[in-house]
Amino acid sequence: MERRTIGAGALAVGAVGLGCMPMSWAYSGSRQRGDASLRTVHRALDLGTTLLDTADMYGPFTNELLLGRVLKERRPEAFVSTKVGLLVGEQHIVANGRPGYVRRACDASLRRLQTDVIDLYQLHRADPEVPVEETWGAMADLVRAGKVRALGLCAVGARGGRRHGSRMHDTTLRQLQRVQQVFPVSAVQAELSVWSQEALDALLPWCASRGVGFLAAMPLGNGFLTGTLTPGEGFEPDDVRARHPRFTAEMMASNQPIVAGLRRVARRYGEEVTAAQVALAWVLAQGRHVIALPGTKQERWAAENAAAAGLRLSAEDLLEVSRLPAAQGSWD
Repeated sequence: MERRTIGAGALAVGAVGLGCMPMSWAYSGSRQRGDASLRTVHRALDLGTTLLDTADMYGPFTNELLLGRVLKERRPEAFVSTKVGLLVGEQHIVANGRPGYVRRACDASLRRLQTDVIDLYQLHRADPEVPVEETWGAMADLVRAGKVRALGLCAVGARGGRRHGSRMHDTTLRQLQRVQQVFPVSAVQAELSVWSQEALDALLPWCASRGVGFLAAMPLGNGFLTGTLTPGEGFEPDDVRARHPRFTAEMMASNQPIVAGLRRVARRYGEEVTAAQVALAWVLAQGRHVIALPGTKQERWAAENAAAAGLRLSAEDLLEVSRLPAAQGSWD
């Protein structure tokens, strides 16, 4: 697989990574597929998908524990990214950016992941009660201590349309400018897909101009852009899409022209090329500093996603994909 670099430290990873969240959090059946998820991670590594993206809150904790079982055997082959800053309560999620907590959380993640160093440690969300510089300073201390190799920041959620998303990304840009004064940012993780293009306005150029890697989260639109979801199909209660405005039967039907457009482009590259691979290839074409992070818990999708790294869309096809109809429905 093509290799791309993250940050000034030139940390090399496969162009397509593996988002591990669906293996234990947010999607239907995520808590019953341990063995299948393990096979998926092994398969991804076999295919050159080296960046494994997780977080302590996924599960909580079970996602890191699962990856730890793989890393115990194959640590040199993997680039491990995990996150800190969010706590899962009984009824809600809260931010915690206190320096003492950050240090304890890092040690706990290292134990669960069965490794002595985290390649990329990301701030999941800034704590409104703690100056972000203090949280970032504690994370920087972890780099100096040899427990972490590089630091990243997850963007504040930017959903609900291009204009609204740009305002939300302004908040992230201000945070980035503040933490850059404390310790270099190596990567920014934010949503980017055919139906969620807000990051193109300012966040992606900011990263490109500073040599910062961009980790494109949800590049397949929570699965919608794969074309494998049927409008009106029900989602289990523990699946985030069951409460998502864009995944009502009406909105899924309204957004089918986007999938049809991706399939139309895919057919030009052969019968084996899928809508999902076109969607990922479009994301990767947005810059050499972009790494796509599709999430899956199934081997077949991990293999399909990895193959997308070799798909090169023409300039005309990239423009056609960019001009597909805007997604209908709120993204909040």
